[in-house]
Amino acid sequence: MVNRFFRTPSGMSRRHFLEHLAGASALALPAINFTNALAANAKEMKRRHKSAILLWMGGGPSTIDIWDMKPGAPTGGNFKPIDTTGDGQICEHLPLLAKQMNHLAIVRSMSTREADHNRGRYYMHTGYVPNPTIEHPSYGAVVSHELASQAADLEIPPFVSVGGGSVGPGFLGMTYAPFVVDANGEVRNANSWLKEDRLAQRMHMLASVEKTFIAQNRGEAAIDHSKVLDKTLALLTSKQMSAFKVNTEPKEVRERYGNSGFANGCLMARRLVEQGVPFVEVDFGGWDNHNGVFNALERSLPILDKAMSALVEDLNQRGLLQDTVVLWMGEFGRTPRINGTAGRDHFASAWSVVAGGSGIKGGNVVGATNADGTEVTTDPYKSEDLMASVLKALGISLETTFTSKNNRPMKIANSGHVIKELFA
Repeated sequence: MVNRFFRTPSGMSRRHFLEHLAGASALALPAINFTNALAANAKEMKRRHKSAILLWMGGGPSTIDIWDMKPGAPTGGNFKPIDTTGDGQICEHLPLLAKQMNHLAIVRSMSTREADHNRGRYYMHTGYVPNPTIEHPSYGAVVSHELASQAADLEIPPFVSVGGGSVGPGFLGMTYAPFVVDANGEVRNANSWLKEDRLAQRMHMLASVEKTFIAQNRGEAAIDHSKVLDKTLALLTSKQMSAFKVNTEPKEVRERYGNSGFANGCLMARRLVEQGVPFVEVDFGGWDNHNGVFNALERSLPILDKAMSALVEDLNQRGLLQDTVVLWMGEFGRTPRINGTAGRDHFASAWSVVAGGSGIKGGNVVGATNADGTEVTTDPYKSEDLMASVLKALGISLETTFTSKNNRPMKIANSGHVIKELFA
């Protein structure tokens, strides 16, 4: 059959043609494999994205009792330090985190200038001190503005705040405002709206009102409002909203994170990062310990230990930590001096933050304070330096310049300098 029907190209013998075909097939095989590899790599590149998780310790945590302990000093407090998988020691009430410190770096040389709660919160979220003439965008707004395009199919807002509201989007606009949910992933008043019959009725009514209003040529505002309404409906009915439902996780996973609102928030953050959300903030308040600081820490540190260690371990095991910055901080630290009610007061001159993931050198201790923790003895770092370092880890250009609503050029991260010791 082959000899009867096979036709070789003109001027080529059958043997020559078959040898040529065999050679071409041999060459084509690695080409096919290479094509498959490119397709697999493209799929992986599509899945991978940069994200950041901010663990916000509202109230100003006593970092001298947590990350930069002073055993034996009059300011040292009640707790003992323990060894970690990194270079430094941390508080004995963080044994699970001690095992994860090879993934995290401690910056012990933060020296900032705002020791008031509201001003400190604003400064640590934006890199700028409060200014009555301008509202600056927060971490979440900046990061989501710069990274939202990496997940084109994302229906969830790019900036999610769990357990409390964050600092707002400033001049970047409401598109980059925090989408606030509670520790159970619920949006306030959304449950009554999402009942199928009620949702259908209300949307039909709103659509009628919108249509009539737009027909009256009321300008762009009416059209924009209609678009926002459509976007909101798409969000509330999106399958991606399942990322907020931590109760769907296996029981053993939820138990590993712990039984607390902060634990739910950390687990939710991992789920949201997997979905492609660029920035998640998890609020854990209660650190304003002017009285009884050690009793308060004995209650809060085990909650922090369990949830944060599970988050870091989970991100690492799932291959997400290489692209996700985890940042732990409050608005300032607390005084080395222990006051008359066994508490510590506001202190911004020398304190610590923790960061890891996305190229940040884990197991690292950056900077130092003196023997009693009253001052920084190495190069001091400010909020804008920390923010610049986080943006670098996320691959965001520090040359980026925004334009505020009053047409002023605003350099990203307030022209902060990268903390070089955080990077290998």
